[in-house]
Amino acid sequence: MGMEKNGNAEGKLSEYLYPPEILKRLDFSKSPAKFHPKISAVDPGEDWMVVRPLQRSDYDKGFLQLLSQLTSVGNITRKQYDDRFTKMKHSGGYYVTVIEDTRINKLIGAATLTIEQKFIHNCSLRGRLEDVVVNDTYRGKQLGKLIVVTVSLLAQELGCYKMSLDCKDKLIKFYETLGYKMEPGNSNAMNMRYVKPLY
Repeated sequence: MGMEKNGNAEGKLSEYLYPPEILKRLDFSKSPAKFHPKISAVDPGEDWMVVRPLQRSDYDKGFLQLLSQLTSVGNITRKQYDDRFTKMKHSGGYYVTVIEDTRINKLIGAATLTIEQKFIHNCSLRGRLEDVVVNDTYRGKQLGKLIVVTVSLLAQELGCYKMSLDCKDKLIKFYETLGYKMEPGNSNAMNMRYVKPLY
């Protein structure tokens, strides 16, 4: 009986946010990005690297620490992480994709694709690229390009008519090499932030 409980707990921890098989269907020849040498989600260039969906167990593999290289994350407990993972999985439309260094069981890259349901364009879907981050110590392995192209192709595979992102000026050229274009007269990213009190 104890073994069954452990097996179920382990099964739950290895649970994916979305089916990993989708990543095997991505055709990297559809992307204008140039990889030297050629890499893809299925073959990321090193046998110790894996591109896959976020797992419930990634709380222990440094996912939140990786995100903290990008922006403020806060002090998130395992329960908070677990609850958010469950909500994202059940609501659908969230495709957090990660790169893992399996030698040390740590995440070294991540990007999020969120999908919006639309009435426009015949009830189409629109993708948004968010929270792109690669661990600084892995620069030079094309991982930023790999994670962005992976989620961009994923959006296409899932039927999105458009993929959008907001980026800093210094990253515009990088995203242009991956097929993204500035839309003249329509490229002002504007936000309204709601700051929660800290008490």
